[in-house]
Amino acid sequence: MSEAPQTPGQLDHHVEGHVGYVTFNNPAKFNAVNYDMWCALPIAMRALADNPQVRLIVLQGAGEKAFVSGADISQFNTHRNGDASTHYNEATQAGYAAVLDCTKPTLAKIRGICMGGGLGLAINCDMRMASADSKFRMPAGRLGLGYAFEGIKRFTEVVGTANTADLFFSARIFGADEALRIGLLKQMAPVEAFEEIVSAYVQMVCENAPLTLAAAKRTLLEIRKNPHEQDLAGVQAMVDACFTSEDYKEGRKAFAEKRTPQFQGK
Repeated sequence: MSEAPQTPGQLDHHVEGHVGYVTFNNPAKFNAVNYDMWCALPIAMRALADNPQVRLIVLQGAGEKAFVSGADISQFNTHRNGDASTHYNEATQAGYAAVLDCTKPTLAKIRGICMGGGLGLAINCDMRMASADSKFRMPAGRLGLGYAFEGIKRFTEVVGTANTADLFFSARIFGADEALRIGLLKQMAPVEAFEEIVSAYVQMVCENAPLTLAAAKRTLLEIRKNPHEQDLAGVQAMVDACFTSEDYKEGRKAFAEKRTPQFQGK
C-alpha cells in the first residue's frame, strides 16, 4: 500500500477578540517553514497589523511539539542553491522583517522545539513565553549557513554579545530555564499551566489602551534605528494623541471608579 501524500505546510492567521494569531502549521516537520510560508508571513502580519480590532499579535506553532523547528531544509537543494537562493533569501528576510518591524506588540508563544529560523522568528517578537519543556538551538554552524547581519544584531539586542557568540559558535541545544536566565524569555511556565498563563498575559495586554500600546511600540521601533533616521516627531505626535483621546478620559474615570477601563482605541 502506498503512503498517503504528505500535506505541505501552510501559514494560517485569524483573529479572536483583540488578538491576532499567526500559526506555523507544518506539524509533520515540527512546523518547519517552507518557501510558501515565508512568502505568506508578511501578508499575514500586515493583515493583522492593519486590523483595528487587533491589539496584540501572537505567533505560535501548530500542535504541542514545536513552535518552529527552523526552515524546511528539504527545500535547500531546490530553493537555496545557486540563483534560486536569492529569491529564497529575500523571502526569509521579508518574513523576519515583517515580524521585527510590526507596528503592533508581538508575542512568541513557544511550546517544544524552537530552533534555527524558529528561534530567529521568536527573537524578532517583542516578547517570548515558553513552556518548561521547550528546547532552543541556533544550528547555523552545523549547516554551514551564513547568518545575516541584522539577525545577529537582533540577538545581541535581546541576549547580549557574549550570549549571542555562545549560541552561534557552539550551535548547542539549551533548555527553557537557560533561555529565561539569559533574557531570551520573558517567562517560562509549567507545561500543564502554559496555556492558562499565556492566555492571562494576553488578556492583560489587550485590556490596555490601543493608542498607548501603539505609541510605545512605535518608540521601540525608532530606538532600533540610527539616530539620524529616527522620527522623533512622529513618536511625539502619537504620544500627544494619547493625551487628547477619549481613552485617556476613560482611563482616568475607570481609575477613580476602581474598575477595568473599556478602551476603544480613539
